[in-house]
Amino acid sequence: MQEDLSTVKKLFSESDIQSLNKKYKPLTVKQRIKQLYQDFDVEEIMLTSSFAATSVFLLKLFSGINQKQPIYFIDTGYHFEETLRYKKQITERFGLNVKSVRAIKEEHNFTTFDETWRKNPDFCCSINKVKPLEAIKENYNVWISGLMEWQSDHRSTLDIFEMRGDILKFYPLLDVTKEQRDSYIEKHNLPFHPLVAKGYQSIGCTHCTVPGEDRSGRWNNNPKTECGLHL
Repeated sequence: MQEDLSTVKKLFSESDIQSLNKKYKPLTVKQRIKQLYQDFDVEEIMLTSSFAATSVFLLKLFSGINQKQPIYFIDTGYHFEETLRYKKQITERFGLNVKSVRAIKEEHNFTTFDETWRKNPDFCCSINKVKPLEAIKENYNVWISGLMEWQSDHRSTLDIFEMRGDILKFYPLLDVTKEQRDSYIEKHNLPFHPLVAKGYQSIGCTHCTVPGEDRSGRWNNNPKTECGLHL
């Protein structure tokens, strides 16, 4: 039924998006995820995860609903060793279908030799995060992300569904509170990223992450709050 999505993209009108938001807003998180697979084929859906602080919350939910769902991990080459071990632990525990994507080798190497993260963190993120994902986004119509509105000022302006370029973003956790997230993790005895115990609440690359509340530890001493993936 589903054709090659690299050449067939769905167009969503403003009315379509409003209807989806109206339909999904009253639902619980689990109901939203289940409904997504009734409204879209799994081949249309892209899920990304950083396997950072509390990524296990969203991953546990999806593993219990659709284990066929591909989960893309952007391997920037600068992750903490703890992140890579955590990724392996969670992948094995829940039998996740994880696929890694990386920057072009020469471009990544440039950021290493140039130490681009010091001079231009936006450009470094563009090379090592944004561009690798752009290469596969054209194959999908819906992109799932675990953003929650309390995490930053930008995220508080989002809706459950919204267009970002030519892809429909889906934020099933958007209105979940920090307390609800942590309660779910505790109830199901899910492991936090090991760096959380050391004061890291938002975890990215080693060069740009320090301990801090919420996203205050990202790109320290820099007004930057997002890597560019969700802008």
